[in-house]
Amino acid sequence: MVHQYSSQPRLSPSGYEEDIRAVLAPRLAYFEAVARHEHVTRAAHELGVPQSTLSRAMVRLEQDLGVALFARRGRTVSLTPAGRTFLGSAERALTEVEKAADSVRADADPTGGKVAFGFLHTMGSETVPALIRAFRADHPRVRFQLVQNYGEAMIERLRAGGLDLCLTSPVPDAPDLVAMRLDEQRLRLVVPDDHRLAGRRRVRLAEAADETFVTLEPGYGLRRITDDLCAEAGFTPRVAFEGEEAETLRGLVAAGLGVALLPPPAVARPGVVELTVTAPRAAREIGVAWLDGHPDTPPVAAFKQFLLSRRGSLLPD
Repeated sequence: MVHQYSSQPRLSPSGYEEDIRAVLAPRLAYFEAVARHEHVTRAAHELGVPQSTLSRAMVRLEQDLGVALFARRGRTVSLTPAGRTFLGSAERALTEVEKAADSVRADADPTGGKVAFGFLHTMGSETVPALIRAFRADHPRVRFQLVQNYGEAMIERLRAGGLDLCLTSPVPDAPDLVAMRLDEQRLRLVVPDDHRLAGRRRVRLAEAADETFVTLEPGYGLRRITDDLCAEAGFTPRVAFEGEEAETLRGLVAAGLGVALLPPPAVARPGVVELTVTAPRAAREIGVAWLDGHPDTPPVAAFKQFLLSRRGSLLPD
């Protein structure tokens, strides 16, 4: 039987790029099997499809491409030069699909899968390493992709599918997210060790109304909390420096460049004194968030349950 092929593809020119993917993708494995066996019946047997179905699929593929891929002699076929060129690309595409399938299966493996976990910079030196160490005591092969960032950036990444879970503050309230409060962290007024308030143990935030503040940049959760607490104390902070990391701010305080509202450090830093704020109550809630309705792989589900079990004891004493 002789097949005639137009020099033009049957797909409409206006939708060719979109249509060609839909046409080719389901047929690549068929084409690769026929090309490898050079025999339609043997390829059909391997694929578990009727020989007539496979023959029609190859004819339609050639018609849609407008190119003869095979020279036919009964059920035996051989590749044309165009077919050999197409086979190389088809094999590479199928190999990439296999790699992608292996990767997502590995990430979902209950014992050795992956968790993409985001958290605040201030939790990176002590809290998160302790959490992962405790979790891996029972799940030693689970892998983690760790992302440190500020709250809004992590929520954006969560929505884009780049994170499974994130620890953030304030605890977000959005219809597309599930967020659970896990713990509370007291904030301190950090002053230079030669500051007028350095001899005190406790202070009302209003007593720092005339001070220069060093803060995190706008968009950071701790910056919003700082602004809100100062407003509650009756003043707007005069900000001299804005940064991206709490320990950098402590360094600026130690250098005498201002005061700051910060969570406790993992290790005490020389040159600063950390004062308890008595009014208003200075604290931030820490919570875990994930996309509502997003299915969890077994390792993500296990780590989520572990985090929820740490309510009230998430942070070190």
